[in-house]
Amino acid sequence: MADTIDEKTGTGRTEQIRDTSSSDRDFRLEEIDLNSNRDAKIKNPLAGIPHDALMRNVEDFAREREMTDLTDLLKKGAQIAQRPSEFETIEGLTDREREVLRDEVLHRWRQPKALYFTVILCSIGAAVQGWDQTGSNGANLSFPQEFGIPDTEFLDAAKTIPNPNFTHNLWLVGLINGAPYLASALLGCWISDPLNNFFGRRGVIFFSGIFCLLSVIGSGLSQNWWELFITRILLGIGMGSKASTIPIYAAENVPASIRGGLVMCWQLWTAFGIFLGFSANLAVQDVGRITWRLQLGSAFIPAIPLVIGIYYCPESPRWYMKKGMYRKAYNSYIRLRNDPVLAARDLYYVHAQLIEESHIIGKSSYLVRFVELFTIPRVRRATLASFTVMLAQQMCGINIIAFYSSSVFVQAGSSPRTALLASWGFGLVNFVFAFPAVWTIDTFGRRALLLFTFPNMAWTLLACGLCFYIPEDSKAHLGMIALFIFLFAAFYSPGEGPVPFTYSAEVFPLSHREVGMSWAVATCLFWAFVLSLTWPRMVAAMTPTGAFGFYAGLNVTALVMIFFWVPETKQRTLEELDYIFAVPTAKHMRYQANVAFPYFVQKYIVRNKNAKLEPLYQMDKNLAEGQARSASISEKP
Repeated sequence: MADTIDEKTGTGRTEQIRDTSSSDRDFRLEEIDLNSNRDAKIKNPLAGIPHDALMRNVEDFAREREMTDLTDLLKKGAQIAQRPSEFETIEGLTDREREVLRDEVLHRWRQPKALYFTVILCSIGAAVQGWDQTGSNGANLSFPQEFGIPDTEFLDAAKTIPNPNFTHNLWLVGLINGAPYLASALLGCWISDPLNNFFGRRGVIFFSGIFCLLSVIGSGLSQNWWELFITRILLGIGMGSKASTIPIYAAENVPASIRGGLVMCWQLWTAFGIFLGFSANLAVQDVGRITWRLQLGSAFIPAIPLVIGIYYCPESPRWYMKKGMYRKAYNSYIRLRNDPVLAARDLYYVHAQLIEESHIIGKSSYLVRFVELFTIPRVRRATLASFTVMLAQQMCGINIIAFYSSSVFVQAGSSPRTALLASWGFGLVNFVFAFPAVWTIDTFGRRALLLFTFPNMAWTLLACGLCFYIPEDSKAHLGMIALFIFLFAAFYSPGEGPVPFTYSAEVFPLSHREVGMSWAVATCLFWAFVLSLTWPRMVAAMTPTGAFGFYAGLNVTALVMIFFWVPETKQRTLEELDYIFAVPTAKHMRYQANVAFPYFVQKYIVRNKNAKLEPLYQMDKNLAEGQARSASISEKP
């Protein structure tokens, strides 16, 4: 069952999601269990349907959806979706239509302006997130004194004996810093599902933008620590709902071939927002007692174009389809694709896969959908994978630097101004090194980037911690600490930086996408709160060397979790991922341990040039031929 809205009356109704024709079922050559895909096959839901039956199905679909004026176009789209590698032989296609189909392979970045405008608006939302995160970084050097909770013991913990208020001050500073992440994890992320249901993706982004606009202004005007705490709680409501929605919105709008590169703009521009936040911290460093107010309040700047620009973007076609508004979905696709035939193809293909999803999922309430994250096997595997990559983002220790770099550098012996400059350098490295992921995330894949970067983040953090043993009066002391922090950021930015939000936005079926993303983002931001809360106390109790060493060990742990629990998703449509996550976790783990790891040892350690990797997934013939053709065309000069 699926909720729909009558476009003429505006009233709500409930209708059964059903096949447009029994022929779809009658002529399927093979059924794949989307809860237990033990053969790891990836299937085109239109494969095996005879031409005449497919055309009848399209006619029924167009009639039921009141789109009979588009019947001929939908027939073309259905044939292309069924035989993506054979579009040159499909009768009735114009030269223009064949040309745009070729361009999908030869010029995959040649996309409509509306698509790029949508991605830019999503990027601005990410910049808001990053700037919000770093405002408190510089403010940590002054707001505690303003409110009578000095944390000088934290900044100099390795050298002094703490006074009786030491522990209290550390926890209070950590609580204020972590308040947005606590509110996001407990409230902001979870309200995004019902908000999306009623207001759509754009409405939720507008809602969250208002919170991010007003709350940061309020934080800069706070007169005591609890007012600051409350405004940062309100900020967390906006941050959580925005972070749970924008990556989904981007993932649903962009083509599969460049989805990773465009959806990862969330992280690229979060990194840019972090850089802007550090720049703002540095710019107002010498204005006196209101420095921290300007550092916190300046984050309102990118929120203004976000709340204005979002209503110039098309709504997600998949959200319209979820609501039964197929005409509006087609109109959105028209704005997001280079030709109407591409819009018709994507509309019908997504519809066909939604039928497959409905066979195992159906309709459920919000609470039931949350429970189903852990009970429906296909959804549970996506829940585990998204949990792993999101938790790993905090296990890697990046937010040690994002939240507390100024304090870390002061503890390393720098002046406040030097600490802000060093933090600015970290923000610049974080932003610049995120750019390679735009191309590599869809080439090498999400999983490969993670497996490459986590070992490197582990040794750079460990080296950074050991550099605290260098005598403080040595010029190498601060320089080496900064060097390894910058190297850590350089490895983080193209790997664990862009992957978690991109990955989590794509792995859930449409029926559970909002609540699944809420779960994933809540996981990430809850542990960000834990990190923010505990770091001041941890560094005081364990010394910087011990604390950095602890997070280096967590990087190794995260690497093992990713190796066993995170499947690859690159260049798959959102609907094809149903088959990826239908493969049992045990089968995936056995493959990694018994096939993938021995191959890695043979190829990269033993240097056996003849080593071959037996693939886990077996693609449907149509999909395999289509990918092979795409690869061969791409390789031509």
